[in-house]
Amino acid sequence: MYAIVEIAGQQFKVQKDQKVFVHRLDAEAGQKVEFDRVLLIEDAGKVTLGAPAIEGAQITAEVLDHVKGDKVIIFKKKRRKGYRVKNGHRQQFTAITIKSIKA
Repeated sequence: MYAIVEIAGQQFKVQKDQKVFVHRLDAEAGQKVEFDRVLLIEDAGKVTLGAPAIEGAQITAEVLDHVKGDKVIIFKKKRRKGYRVKNGHRQQFTAITIKSIKA
């Protein structure tokens, strides 16, 4: 059984007990969060498709930790002008684990 759910503006294919990294959520570690924007559920070959979301469907997850992603380096240069700029950042993520999928 799997589901396609929209979390923080992005779509994820999730299964029970799967660990997913999503954009930073406003929740403490150990807290349970629920997502009700479920777009598709597949259960033993039976596919339920929402228009755009399935009514009454819900995904329950638990927040594990807040982490930072890998560093992304932005380097700009204009040749023969002496212009060089190096910048970078690390994206904030929240690690969650999927506890249940309810249709």
